[in-house]
Amino acid sequence: MQINVGKPAKAGQRGFTLIELMIVVAIIGVLVAVALPAYKDYVIRGAVTDAITGLTNTRADMERYFQDYRTYQAVGSTASPPCTSTGTTVGKFTISCATADLTATTYIIKAQGSGVVAGFLYEVTQADQKATTITNTPGWNQARCSGTKWITKKGDSCT
Repeated sequence: MQINVGKPAKAGQRGFTLIELMIVVAIIGVLVAVALPAYKDYVIRGAVTDAITGLTNTRADMERYFQDYRTYQAVGSTASPPCTSTGTTVGKFTISCATADLTATTYIIKAQGSGVVAGFLYEVTQADQKATTITNTPGWNQARCSGTKWITKKGDSCT
């Protein structure tokens, strides 16, 4: 039997080394760099559905109004169209019709975004022509386009 005198037994290692800590920080940095842009696009796509829902519902209301009064404009003081210049809020979008865009036989309903979708503008007419204008949102179609559908996801087109 051998007895060590003078040096106590070495205790187990405690904590992390600086290298281990830096590797963990680097891994977290890569995950964040990948996840944040994907999450932002996910949030935008979720908000865009509010615009589509608001425009579709308002368009249906306008068509019911036209069936009742044979015009899209206000009928004296008895009836006013469902789409107004002050607008209604649906999620992060304000759905409205400018007075100049409302005639007896035509209308343009607009959904203007705010917050994370501040550069988004969606439009629909009585003939179901759709238009999308997106500004200041990298990766999304930046120009105004018209067609049979709206831009609802990154890289999409109106046609």
